Amino acid sequence: MSGVPLLCEGRVVIVTGAGRGLGRAHALAYAAEGARVVVNDLGVGLDGTPGPHSPAAQVVAEIRAAGGAAVAHGGDIATSEGAASLVSTALETYGRLDTLVNNAGFLRDRMLVNLDEDDWDAVMRVHLKGHFLPLKHAAAHWRAEAKAGRMPEARVVNTSSGAGLLGSAGQGNYSAAKAGIVGLTLVAAAEMRRYGVQVNAIAPAARTRMTEETFAETMGAPAGGFDAMAPENVSPLVVWLGSAASAGVSGRVFEVEGGRITVMEGWRPGPSADKGARWTPGEAGDVALKLLAEAEVPGMVYGAR
Repeated sequence: MSGVPLLCEGRVVIVTGAGRGLGRAHALAYAAEGARVVVNDLGVGLDGTPGPHSPAAQVVAEIRAAGGAAVAHGGDIATSEGAASLVSTALETYGRLDTLVNNAGFLRDRMLVNLDEDDWDAVMRVHLKGHFLPLKHAAAHWRAEAKAGRMPEARVVNTSSGAGLLGSAGQGNYSAAKAGIVGLTLVAAAEMRRYGVQVNAIAPAARTRMTEETFAETMGAPAGGFDAMAPENVSPLVVWLGSAASAGVSGRVFEVEGGRITVMEGWRPGPSADKGARWTPGEAGDVALKLLAEAEVPGMVYGAR
């Protein structure tokens, strides 16, 4: 690596949910590219209940053992206090904040008729509110910096999912939260552009605690060759999006799986008809069927039969 410039040298990066899986892979990858990393993890189980030990300190130890710089944060980023302390930890420890990676989440999967209100609220809280609050507090800091004449080269990488883009049977709460993250990403990119902040989202597919049942058949790394489901495959794009090298890229969503990167193209006008007056119900139905025949067929909902 001698003589090769590090992509994130001097940058300070927050990664939420960084104790395991994708978050851990992102934190290690940022550190390997020269970033100083705030490793956030509450140390909860798959269903969001607290576990006995937070893994954030273990990831920090890994980074420091490799010669990098990192600090642990164990606060609940789905509370205003926890999100504020997360940003404060970066500023107080390293004097700056350049990149926020919103990654924390968990699952409470049920078919809609069996989905309890508590399961809905819990998933919305961690995924959607857990994206909004760190983004809000980081954005307030960057706006203040810009207004003080110190224009940031700030980056936010949010974590959506194919479930949020296409839907996923048995995951109504998760799909809705992840779709909401895409909407949040687009609004934040538009609002924060004037302050030097770029906001993008990824929709990753990888083998983690959350997906081990989905990818059960590929749980073990292949005997030689490429492990397409390793979470480390997702991190290179996340690191690039969080670096100054991604200048000009904002408000986009990328699907990442194995060695494949796809720019996702969201809702946009398709076939259209305008009568110039009010339709009758029968006319509206006839024109809707005609337009549907001309439109692209939507992708299949995951798990649908």
